[in-house]
Amino acid sequence: MPTNEREPSAAEVFDALSTRYEEAFGQDPAQLEALDWLAARLSHGARVLDVGSGTGRPTAERLAAAGCAVTGIDVSGAMVALASGRVPQARFEQADVRTYTPGEAGFDAVCSFFPLLMMDQPEVAAALERMASWVRPGGYLVLATVPGDIRGLGIEFMGHRVTVSSLSTEDHLARLTAGGLEVLHHRTVLFHPAGGLAEPEPHLFCYARRPDKRLGEPAPDPVPTAGPGT
Repeated sequence: MPTNEREPSAAEVFDALSTRYEEAFGQDPAQLEALDWLAARLSHGARVLDVGSGTGRPTAERLAAAGCAVTGIDVSGAMVALASGRVPQARFEQADVRTYTPGEAGFDAVCSFFPLLMMDQPEVAAALERMASWVRPGGYLVLATVPGDIRGLGIEFMGHRVTVSSLSTEDHLARLTAGGLEVLHHRTVLFHPAGGLAEPEPHLFCYARRPDKRLGEPAPDPVPTAGPGT
């Protein structure tokens, strides 16, 4: 029978998940590798935006410990409260990437680990373009998502009924390039969430950089040796 039950928003889902999300996804080896790669390229005091900052771990925590000035944004007020307590060296605010407006200076790095999936496809594309535009010349964008030409797919995620969308790997790369970024590295790996709290899923990781034309064309930036996947 049809139901009129309203599907929870992303904010409501992550308010409810709280620390369970970190338990399931907080030790993704490919994400930790991406953070180490990024931290090695940022100077002390570099301005970093963590989109979908969750509990603050591992992204904000690791980058703040490396000396970066981290701002985290998340649609979940509960997650913002958790992150503020766990990573006091960073600053967190409740905000949506679709409407967030940073300062004119931009960021030395933007991190986006899985915050776009509970959007419609056009919103995912627009969010990629927005985030790319916030990267300063010479700065980086590091993102991860579940790739696929998916629009409006209903699934159960950690006990919650949600609707998800994404873009193919090729479309992600094309949109980053169209946004003026150079894609340095990408690969897809299969991740198994801890404790069986969620189903295994493919994770696409992309590392990109905005060339600094004031300094001429930069030399190729070393990237990690490819692991499993492509």
